[in-house]
Amino acid sequence: MKITLKTDVLTNNNKAAEFNRNLFESTNTLVINIMSSPGAGKTTLLEETVRALSGKYKIGVIEGDLATEKDANRIRAMGARATQINTYGGCHLDARMVAASLAEFDLEEIDLLFIENVGNLVCPSGYDLGEHHKVAVLSIPEGNDKISKYPQMFMRTELVLLNKIDLLPYLDFNVAEARKDLSEINPESELIPLSARTKEGLHEWFSWIEGAYAKCI
Repeated sequence: MKITLKTDVLTNNNKAAEFNRNLFESTNTLVINIMSSPGAGKTTLLEETVRALSGKYKIGVIEGDLATEKDANRIRAMGARATQINTYGGCHLDARMVAASLAEFDLEEIDLLFIENVGNLVCPSGYDLGEHHKVAVLSIPEGNDKISKYPQMFMRTELVLLNKIDLLPYLDFNVAEARKDLSEINPESELIPLSARTKEGLHEWFSWIEGAYAKCI
């Protein structure tokens, strides 16, 4: 017997994403979903982003992890509002989780809301959270094969932040090859090399955020 499934398995997620999107639009809150594998440097990048932009923008952060509030506490220590979502085994955030966490914020008072997704190069990109932009962080120690091995992630993001470029002298990573792989999978995506540790290239990331916010309001 053949069974035909006519209901999109993501229907409930997509309804919640639309609710989130309408809320973000009504409050002029720019929302950026940041995704990467574990250890790529998302939280350090967000710490430096809060440090640099909190004088100009009111910033909130949703942290996604399997367990603990360690990353949310790091963001709070920088002076930004942060809430933690623990998935207890789930490999990604979904729109319903995000919707439930929004009560922690007064979005009328938030200009920039960053969502740090669970560390994973597979699942997170497939879920609409209602965000304005999807951004991937790729780090030099991960090697040159990640863009081509995980194409679904990189074809759905419009910006790739190539982090930890301070390690280029010590590791076998080819930035030109990364650009080529990205252009073949997603020619519309930008790639910004940077180092959250040394701050090299961060100004380009900050300029990208400012440009996105100007289009949002």
